[in-house]
Amino acid sequence: MNHGLIFRKSSYSGQAPNCVEVAHVPSTFRKSTHSGQHQDCVEVADLPAGAALRDSKHPEAGHLTFPAAEWHAFLTAARAAEL
Repeated sequence: MNHGLIFRKSSYSGQAPNCVEVAHVPSTFRKSTHSGQHQDCVEVADLPAGAALRDSKHPEAGHLTFPAAEWHAFLTAARAAEL
């Protein structure tokens, strides 16, 4: 499942027809509304079919991607925990 991302052939694949493909998550991360007023927070980026999360303290460490159904379930649980 590609989550609506655009993939390209990895430069490490050489000339082989069977290769590794990579996709880049958009760099439009924003502070999560669940982070409150804290400077160190969770950042989220909208994807065509889900979301990506990363730690604002260590954005170079990468991110986690979630399909839309999993992201919706997470948000539903987070909102229920606020009550």
